[in-house]
This record gives sequence, C-alpha cells and structure tokens, in this order.
Amino acid sequence: RDYELHDLRRQVGVVLQDVFLFAGDIQRNIRLGESGIDTARVQAAARLVGADRFIARLPQGYASPVSERGSTLSVGERQLLSLARVLAFDPAILVLDEATSSVDTETELQVQAALHRVLEGRTALVVAHRLSTIQDCDRILVLHRVRLRENGTHAELLRQRCRYSRLYELQFL
Repeated sequence: RDYELHDLRRQVGVVLQDVFLFAGDIQRNIRLGESGIDTARVQAAARLVGADRFIARLPQGYASPVSERGSTLSVGERQLLSLARVLAFDPAILVLDEATSSVDTETELQVQAALHRVLEGRTALVVAHRLSTIQDCDRILVLHRVRLRENGTHAELLRQRCRYSRLYELQFL
C-alpha cells in the first residue's frame, strides 16, 4: 500500500515458460524499448546469462533480426534472452514460472547456471516441476491438489522421505 503500483511493478521481473519475443532485433528484445538501458548494459546482461555465445554466432550479432515470438531461435535461446532481459532491468524480485520446463537437458544446465547468476542477491518465487531447478532454493514449498503438503530445504525434504523425496527419486534415480 505504501508503493505506487508503477514503482512496485518495476521491481518485479518475470520469466515465463513461454517467452514472448517481439519483431525487431536481439538488442531491442532485451531492452524492450527502455531508453535508460544502454548497449553496454544489454551486452553485460547477455554475457552474464551466457546468451552472448549464441548471439555472437548470429550474422549481425545484437542487431540480428528476431521474428515475432522468436520462431527463428531455439526454446533455450529464447529463455536465455528472457533472463538477459530481466537482468538488464535489474529487479529486486523475480518470479520464475517453469523457466526450464521446455528445454532439453543440455540447455537446462545452461539456463540453470544463468539462473544462479540472475538470482544472486534477489528475492525469487520459483515455480517448477523439475526439481533440479529448485533444489538450491532457501525454502521449497511442495503443493499437491492446491494444498501445502511439505516445506523445507532440499536436504530437509529428502530426509522427510515424503512426497518431495519420492519425486526426487523419480526424476534422478
């Protein structure tokens, strides 16, 4: 109640499962038309999440065209651009909704490494079915049928030998 809605929204960054990219170029899709974000900041954000590697392979680098919805890029590349976008805006709070669910295992590892860098020093709400995405979180809440069933750290939940540990065994063993 003490914050203007506009100011509050600028402090929250969102990374969704289905990344929306706009027709334009790579840099415009990271900057989202925000004039206060210069080229150096765009490139620093891309470098931090590892997106600079695939951007460097594009014919025009940051000026390479992006079709609407990013159909010329892989799901993982779109996800890395989304993470770079969030980082360029530097919000205090992040909401990640199934940010790794649509990527292959190799890309998931790259996205997770980027997530570790993006989450550093921030408050985050991470929604995920892939336990590898959440196992380093400070607190994990296990929901089932709209009810909170368990909560704790990864290690605590594994020791409880309940729903979370069964999910872990199914995904990793």
